[in-house]
Amino acid sequence: MTVDVEQFRTLLEEERCRVLDAIEYLHKENPGSIEDETQDETLDQHLAETATATVDREIDYTLEENSENVLAAIDAALLRIEEGTYGKCVNCGKEIGEARLAALPWATLCIDCRRLDERG
Repeated sequence: MTVDVEQFRTLLEEERCRVLDAIEYLHKENPGSIEDETQDETLDQHLAETATATVDREIDYTLEENSENVLAAIDAALLRIEEGTYGKCVNCGKEIGEARLAALPWATLCIDCRRLDERG
């Protein structure tokens, strides 16, 4: 079985644009500091607002970090396409199933190696 590399290149490039848009949106949502967000509040409101802003900011930072990890995985997959190694398990060298690549186009492990990785 040989995967349709061009189909996956298109899918990866589209996902890359979507992830970059998400990262840009998170940057626009959080342009200033938490203090900037809560500076006009009374003391009682300030503590509650600061707590809410802090939790919101932590969620956004986590989303941004996850997005950046996905972006790195997409870039690595695009590089594997260029190098001619896309669709091959980096652990055992076997082909990664097309269904797995369709679900996770930046996958680096075949399903068997992924299961072993999760156990260990």
